Amino acid sequence: MSGAVLAQLIARGVEEGASLVTLRAIVEEAGEVGATRALERLGLTDARAGSDMRELRDLLAAWRDAKSQVWKGAWKAVFGWVSAAVLAALAVKLGFAELVR
Repeated sequence: MSGAVLAQLIARGVEEGASLVTLRAIVEEAGEVGATRALERLGLTDARAGSDMRELRDLLAAWRDAKSQVWKGAWKAVFGWVSAAVLAALAVKLGFAELVR
């Protein structure tokens, strides 16, 4: 539910006689209940949930860094081989290969 819809529902409740304080308390309590239910469904209600989530985020960041480094290394290797092949072809084309013999 978006903030605009929520604001409209609260305004409607006030127009129909409910106090703004009561409506805000209901909304706050509903938010708490919904958040608690979502955390329970995810299995994140125990005391270690916060540290587990931090650890998972650290692990994910390390995985992303490692993956990035692998791609960078692969591109460097490909560029190195292509450069070597181009230089070798150029040496053969210009006749430098015969000077080495």
